[in-house]
Amino acid sequence: MERCKSATHWNDIPKAGRIALIVLGSADLGLRVWGLADLARRPAAKVQGRKSLWAVALALVNSVGVVPTIYLTKARRR
Repeated sequence: MERCKSATHWNDIPKAGRIALIVLGSADLGLRVWGLADLARRPAAKVQGRKSLWAVALALVNSVGVVPTIYLTKARRR
C-alpha cells in the first residue's frame, strides 16, 4: 500500500493554498484581537458567561474564527 504524500513544507503547498492560509489566518487573528479588545472593555454584566473563560477560548482555541465569531455575535449583551 502506497502512502499519500502530504505537504509538510510551506513551498510544498500550492500558491492558491498558501494565499488561502494567509487570508484565513489573518481573518482569524483580526477576529481574535477584536474579540479580546471588546472583552477587556466590556463589563462582566454585559457578557454571557464568565469573562475569564471567554478570554481563554479567544486566546488559545484554534478555531479558524469560529470562537471569536460566536463571542462577537452571541455572548455580548447590548
